[in-house]
Amino acid sequence: MPVADPRLIVALDLPGRAEAEAMVEALGDSVSFYKIGLQLLATGGMDMARDLKQRGRQVFLDWKLHDIGATVEKATAAIVGTGACDLLTVHAQPQVMKAAVKGRGGATSAKILGVTVLTSLSGQDLAEIGYGMGVEQLVERRIRQAVDAGVDGVVASPHEAALARRIGGPDFLVVTPGVRPAWAGADDQARAATPADALGNGASHLVVGRPITAAGDPRDAALKISAEMASA
Repeated sequence: MPVADPRLIVALDLPGRAEAEAMVEALGDSVSFYKIGLQLLATGGMDMARDLKQRGRQVFLDWKLHDIGATVEKATAAIVGTGACDLLTVHAQPQVMKAAVKGRGGATSAKILGVTVLTSLSGQDLAEIGYGMGVEQLVERRIRQAVDAGVDGVVASPHEAALARRIGGPDFLVVTPGVRPAWAGADDQARAATPADALGNGASHLVVGRPITAAGDPRDAALKISAEMASA
């Protein structure tokens, strides 16, 4: 009987709750941790998060909160208060992260993650936005700010996982999207890596979407990735 690897988080980036529920059913016991992002948030994602928790699954609410501090604090308190998430993302800006930590209060069931630099962005993209530094420089700055703000970890590409692990220490969460096994395409991820490489670089959790959810047999794809993780 397969045992789900708790380090594998499957991204339910699907059109609606019906499709997401069908995917959870298809994956069965091969996955225990799911990411609910903005697409699913608009189509019943919060209710699904509660249901997944009641079924013994873990939930990553990848909502990337970003607003004035008071709003982030109140939003975090409201989200954590539902008991429907294990991980919650905010943008890795000092004011935002400090507000999220304050909003969570003494509750420790939900971990706060700072999103450093989106994995779809390259150095050229950052230059076009107006940043005067490269990807690694900006990621490093935001990791250090995350540690100072007291969040539990960061979201960073596999290529910056080692940097996050070195700065954050052994207990710091390093959640890496942009993970693509060798047999899958890179899609729109500019800074992707294989599961083994991501773990070797210091990742604590891997977020995988289309290589699993778009596979002909999602459960088999999840098991293949878990096997690669186990041997890393």
